[in-house]
Amino acid sequence: MNLFKKKSLEQLRDNVRETNLEKNLRAKDIALLGIGAVVGVGIFVATGEGAHSAGPGIILSFVLAGIVACLCGLCYCELATMFPVAGSTYSYAYIAFGEFIAMIIGWCLTAEYLVAVSAVASGWSGTFKGVLQSAGITLPKVIAFSPSNGGVVDLPAVIIILLLTCLLCYGMHESSRVNNIIVGVKIFIILLFIFLGISHINVSNYKPFMPYGWKGVFTGASTVFFSFIGFDAISTSAEEAVNPKKDVSRGIIMCLIVVCILYVLVAIVLTGIVPYKEIVSDNAVPAALARVGINWGSALVGVGAILGMVSVMLAMLYGQVRIFMVMSRDGLIPKIFSKINKTHNTPIKATMITGCIASIIAGLLPLNVIVEFLSIGTLMSFMVVSIGVVYLRKAMPDIERKFKCPGVPYTPIITVICCLILLASMRLITWIGFIVWLTIGIILYFAYGRTHSTVENRNENIS
Repeated sequence: MNLFKKKSLEQLRDNVRETNLEKNLRAKDIALLGIGAVVGVGIFVATGEGAHSAGPGIILSFVLAGIVACLCGLCYCELATMFPVAGSTYSYAYIAFGEFIAMIIGWCLTAEYLVAVSAVASGWSGTFKGVLQSAGITLPKVIAFSPSNGGVVDLPAVIIILLLTCLLCYGMHESSRVNNIIVGVKIFIILLFIFLGISHINVSNYKPFMPYGWKGVFTGASTVFFSFIGFDAISTSAEEAVNPKKDVSRGIIMCLIVVCILYVLVAIVLTGIVPYKEIVSDNAVPAALARVGINWGSALVGVGAILGMVSVMLAMLYGQVRIFMVMSRDGLIPKIFSKINKTHNTPIKATMITGCIASIIAGLLPLNVIVEFLSIGTLMSFMVVSIGVVYLRKAMPDIERKFKCPGVPYTPIITVICCLILLASMRLITWIGFIVWLTIGIILYFAYGRTHSTVENRNENIS
């Protein structure tokens, strides 16, 4: 069998017609979906986690991560307008590099989205418990913390994922309405934090600015990089966009401009208010306001953080379900993941399975382990997209490109180099975990996907 057989454009269009998802998302909805995915745990949780690695230099970490995300966003814009289908990087890799590479990338995306949902749920739980404590309510440790933190299960993290899973089962139109409202509230809360905190900045907290040098800055960048994966979720919405060739690229660009500005501003204010060693990782932003005596602001920001992370989980769950749906549609994973419910016109079974797996990970694993693991999958998929832009300019020069990535091949090459630098900053234990995960995906492909591939079977029938 040919491991690198490619999917044709006609097969891609047939897949879209077979699934027939409802098209009701416009550029504004897509941009808000991305902002909902990006602006959340990166601001409310990962900023504190990264500051412990980079000190106040976390500001530069966000700038570096933002630059890489923006460069890669330009590459995504080109491919998303060329191939307006669900599946994001997985679908692009299938066309450009063949089935085996697509399976690996799909599995990397699973590490990205599925684990991202769990990471945000874990951060959400920490913020939720902080708000409850400020109201005089303390949950029993046995149901409020993962085993590594002295509990049995992080029940709040499990419950929030399951609730959002139920919402997604009813359809993306209803989910996007909820998401748009939450994003509006979230941006207001973040601007409120910046407004309240800027007058309490103590310049001495910025010294030393890079206590761990550039190595610390790059480590911080690799830690917070997953905060920028929301625009990847945007590209999975292509099949449900009203005008995918315009709406998706516009949504990605609008999303990245907004989130880069917000991230850097929050990092400046947070590290200016609190010495970096004293930032509370799982409740960073609300705890910073409480430290300077603005308790009402802390409570309000805490509630905003809780709402904000809900929209992140919603977008990540949505992206993962669509990845599973497309891989299943291609026969690489069991068909149950691509079955569309006729009442709600959504892949309900895939949604329920995804939600259950994510809730188990969030309930049992600590935040720091989850955060580092998912960044590897993100960076791998970004590299494939960047290389794909260069390759397809040569291999498919005549296909219409509503949006062209500027500076090709230099922009994609710079993106790949930046991704490699961030990957080199990862800890060895994180790489070992990722290699194990990748091995499971490869075994799944040879045990199931290779013989059930719809592309392979179609080619055999034709011949």
